[in-house]
Amino acid sequence: MVDDRGQLYTIEGVAAGLIMLLTAYVVLNSTAVYTPGDAHISDMQLEILGKDALNMMDTRPDATVEKTPLQLIVEGDRGEDFKTMFLDLTNNRTLGNSDYINFEANISYYNIAIAALPPGDPIQSSYFTSSRKLTGGEHAVRATKWVIVNKQLPGSAVKADRAVLVEVLLWRD
Repeated sequence: MVDDRGQLYTIEGVAAGLIMLLTAYVVLNSTAVYTPGDAHISDMQLEILGKDALNMMDTRPDATVEKTPLQLIVEGDRGEDFKTMFLDLTNNRTLGNSDYINFEANISYYNIAIAALPPGDPIQSSYFTSSRKLTGGEHAVRATKWVIVNKQLPGSAVKADRAVLVEVLLWRD
């Protein structure tokens, strides 16, 4: 043996290399968060489908018609017509079988009578219609549409143009 110091430097170098590799391994594995890239794509597609259906319902068929089908449905409290039209638009597919999309629709509005009293919440919401009741176990997404209707809302003494929010929760079975 010529010198023992060379052997000590070699052991020290190997130990330092192992410590650096172990540190890099721990740092990279502890900071990496795995999120699949397509985790929310189906939710976004379902939300867009709901918004598109509401937009189509709120479109006049031609210039001679004064009100859209959605305005007429909300003004007349025709929940079954909404249900039929909405399901026809959302469950329609190019393939032979239909999709299995369910929904629950609510109408929200500004209640003038409660707004006059300070402790109450003037924003009121009421159930409109649904294809199936929401039980809480479904993974639902929300689609909304503001609609101007000529209607006497609760808390109002007169029938006038009012803005109501049609809110639909959609989910797939």
